[in-house]
Amino acid sequence: MDLVLPSLMAAGTLAAIMAGYPVALVMAGTSALFILLAGLPVSFFGLLVTRIFSNALSNWLLVSVPMFIFMGLILEKSGVAERAMRAAQGALGGSPSSMAISILLIGGLLAASSGIVGASVILLTLMGLPRLVEAGYSKSLAAGLVGASGTLAILIPPSLMLIILGDQMQASIPRLFTGAVGPGLLLMLLYGGFMILMSPRRATATPQPPVSMARYAGFVREITPMMLLMVVVLGSILAGVATPTEASGVGALGALLLAAINGKASRDLIMRAARETATATSMVMAIVIGATCFAAVFRRIGGEDLIHSGLSLIGGGPWMVLFAMMVVIFLLGFFLDWLEITLILIPIFVPIVQALDFGNGLKGADLIVWFGILVAVNLQTSFLTPPFGPSLFFIRGTQTIGLTTPELYRGVAPFVLLQALGLLLVALFPKVVFLFS
Repeated sequence: MDLVLPSLMAAGTLAAIMAGYPVALVMAGTSALFILLAGLPVSFFGLLVTRIFSNALSNWLLVSVPMFIFMGLILEKSGVAERAMRAAQGALGGSPSSMAISILLIGGLLAASSGIVGASVILLTLMGLPRLVEAGYSKSLAAGLVGASGTLAILIPPSLMLIILGDQMQASIPRLFTGAVGPGLLLMLLYGGFMILMSPRRATATPQPPVSMARYAGFVREITPMMLLMVVVLGSILAGVATPTEASGVGALGALLLAAINGKASRDLIMRAARETATATSMVMAIVIGATCFAAVFRRIGGEDLIHSGLSLIGGGPWMVLFAMMVVIFLLGFFLDWLEITLILIPIFVPIVQALDFGNGLKGADLIVWFGILVAVNLQTSFLTPPFGPSLFFIRGTQTIGLTTPELYRGVAPFVLLQALGLLLVALFPKVVFLFS
């Protein structure tokens, strides 16, 4: 099979994206161009329309995407998440290590209740970054923790990435949700241990009042509504009572109720959240449609053979093939978003993985769930890797402490290494994925 065309298609697409052109338009335009260059029949355009309709426009699972986005925006804009963060900081005190742990806990709580990286990172940047610097941490290290904690929202369920990933892998969404909890907690432990190790010997933070039972009670009171919402949404999915789509609707309604209880459910707030939801959903669906076209054309002109040929050159057995896949995903994370990587590579990688035996006793659905979580942990890293990591842009755009770009890059570097360590541990010890199964 001639591998020149798929190689040119992949290189041209990557070059156009790095040049700054919209990803969705690049993938759709490249697809149309290479249909003509490859001499495919005009009827292939009709096939693409059919695939777009079946994979995107009529996919009931994707209805959960705007619902979860809306839920997260309401929690963020109504101040529910902000109040929980303030209460956590008060309950844990003002020491450097306790301040870092409070940021990490709220990052995990935001992840489990909203699943939106942008909202989590911005909130943690505005509220937590100055406090961490006051506590004695360097600007770069504080920014690294904020970025890493915020990106937990893409891994810990309810996660939009896991929904899209499960759809592409034909895997059980509830099982992926359950499987992501263990690795998410593992990453939080790695982050927390590192921050405690790097904690300043002398606190320079503003003196805090002594921690009292009243402050603990206030913390419990503020986080209870978000915890209940998390239990209702995730619990209904994991228990099999509701599908992710149904649970997302319940979550959106629950977020509105919490906003109403706090006296924030105004018409203006709801309309602002709805507009931002429509914008974000439109971007996601445009990329889904573009990636659907790209994947269909890329495979038709020999892209699958190109990837198979590349992997076959590596040799070394199943683990080397898996290592190569993880490296490819990691490197693409420097330039592409998780959505494009998922939609383009996962349909090609999954059949390869299904044919491999890693000697860890995993087969069938268990093997796919384990591989899916490995991909998810790897893709989470793409939010932190320079130069195009989305979390880096959120931090730079909202920070108020005079943080420079080199300082930001230095700050996230240790957390990228911790991500790699977490990925290695999940690969070597699959029980981490099935800890709550």
